Amino acid sequence: MKIVAAKVIVTSPGRNFVTLKIMTDEGIYGVGDGTLNGREKAVVSYLEDYLIPALIGRDPHQIEDIWQFFYRGAYWRRGPVGMTALAAIDTALWDIKAKAANMPLYQLLGGRSRERIMTYTHANGKDLESTLEAVAKAQAKGYKAIRVQCGIPGIEKTYGVAKSNKSYEPADSDLPSVETWSTEKYLNFIPEVFAEVRKEFGPDLHLLHDVHHRLTPIEAARLGKELEPYHLFWMEDAVAAENQEAFKLIRQHTTTPLAVGEVFNSIHDCRELIQNQLIDYIRSTIVHAGGITHLRRIADFAALFNVRTGFHGATDLSPVCMGAALHFDYWVPNFGIQEHMPHSAQMEDVFPHAYRFDDGYFTPGEVPGHGVDIDEKLAAQYPYKRACLPVNRLEDGTLWHW
Repeated sequence: MKIVAAKVIVTSPGRNFVTLKIMTDEGIYGVGDGTLNGREKAVVSYLEDYLIPALIGRDPHQIEDIWQFFYRGAYWRRGPVGMTALAAIDTALWDIKAKAANMPLYQLLGGRSRERIMTYTHANGKDLESTLEAVAKAQAKGYKAIRVQCGIPGIEKTYGVAKSNKSYEPADSDLPSVETWSTEKYLNFIPEVFAEVRKEFGPDLHLLHDVHHRLTPIEAARLGKELEPYHLFWMEDAVAAENQEAFKLIRQHTTTPLAVGEVFNSIHDCRELIQNQLIDYIRSTIVHAGGITHLRRIADFAALFNVRTGFHGATDLSPVCMGAALHFDYWVPNFGIQEHMPHSAQMEDVFPHAYRFDDGYFTPGEVPGHGVDIDEKLAAQYPYKRACLPVNRLEDGTLWHW
């Protein structure tokens, strides 16, 4: 079998997605997600100008060698653009291999380790009352785990909370919009939110919260300690993750479980965090961490230190990535949980898929490959439109982490 062609498909059915389609001389093709939120065209160029020309003529079954060629063979390694492009190729190749074997992808990885995949969704509200309503709605849909985000009094716009009744989508403007942040107001209010959620919904519901990199280590330690009575499933992205040492200070002060990793691109970004057991969940994604081939290495390494997976799963990842992630979740022995921010009906029409959600859990489906395709004719009806993520400034105007 030989790779005879590959093309990049950019479509925007409500938001921008980048999809790679690899074709073989035997008529089998595979698709991979190459979406990098707010920087999509950079990945398109990397694929079209550098990787695809070196891919034509290769045996698609040689996934490991192809991965090493594009990673080890590149002097400028790692980084979000390069690793996302590599992930698109890797995922498409695994899709081809599983289709050729006439197996669902999870079988090719080693078979399933569980019967169903627990997922969490988002409950966001502009104030405490609407947040409690959002939690109730999510619970009514069957979710056993819910990420809670709430508007902060005195802050005009808060991460995770949409301005209208539409689904939250942070990439909301042609150029970066500016939001305002106050650590003090946030720290003083969030424990009250979780006190009310626990009072309303009891002890059995799994609760999660995303700080979104906005605190210093000692501030994160304070928040984790104050949230301990409410037994969070995890506190996510407590600090900016470039400094892995920062998690030592947080760990010294709180037993609230810690999760991080959606912005990580390789095992080197989380190696110290894992081997020093400074986190409980690794959130790296297939699309941003070099594909299935590399994420298997991260997950296997994490298993040695009792760290479980908790893959990022917002709508900045296409259904292609979700399908591949669910097959990975089905297999990986140290699975923790899978994030699920539902795609719109419009998005799902463009990306027909075999995975299914039922009563708080997913199953990936039994069709050969990862079970997600792209309707190219429908995709062509939704042209790319540049959309950037916001930036954050403190109330005095200082630029801060978004």
